[in-house]
Amino acid sequence: MSEDAYEQLEELIVTMELAPGTLVTEQELAQRIGLGRTPVREAVLRLSKEYLILIMPRRGLRIAPIDIRQQLRLVETRRALEVLVASHAAERANRQERAVFQSLAKSFRNDGRKSYRRFLKIDQKFNMAVAAACDNEFAVNALGSLHGLSRRFWHYYAGHEDDLGLVAEMHAEVAEAIAVGDVKRVTEGVTAHMNYIQAFTRAMLKD
Repeated sequence: MSEDAYEQLEELIVTMELAPGTLVTEQELAQRIGLGRTPVREAVLRLSKEYLILIMPRRGLRIAPIDIRQQLRLVETRRALEVLVASHAAERANRQERAVFQSLAKSFRNDGRKSYRRFLKIDQKFNMAVAAACDNEFAVNALGSLHGLSRRFWHYYAGHEDDLGLVAEMHAEVAEAIAVGDVKRVTEGVTAHMNYIQAFTRAMLKD
């Protein structure tokens, strides 16, 4: 139940249905997703550790505002972790997992460039596939705690982004490189993607 509560609330926050800065209570969240207070409380604690909800004693809860400077620090952290998990996935994936990455590469190229909602759905599947293939739960857990903030940032600034096709192709390139076990190509692809994210985030800071 707590996992269900977490997934529903995380989706509401990432997609802006619960807008940044909104004040809420556990009871309101429980009513919103139709679950009890206990699983919602557990989900809230988890989301607070992922910097998506702020717990304010005696005042309730606040959906965390979007902080571009915080996002830049997040990118610094993601850079090393993304290279680590993707390169391990390229080295350790089995035949079935490699087939999944080939399929994801096609999805990024065919559907990922059509809308940000579709892109983010495919990206979520990609992250899950990398997590399974890399076989390092410590790196996966550290990186997983950052994905919600990252997805919300891209969802919020999607209207400013004209290069969805480029972003989708970057992801397709990494997925394809993992599928064929090319660690060098994976590292180069992830690094290029993180450089792009960093430059884009800095541009939003100037706007």
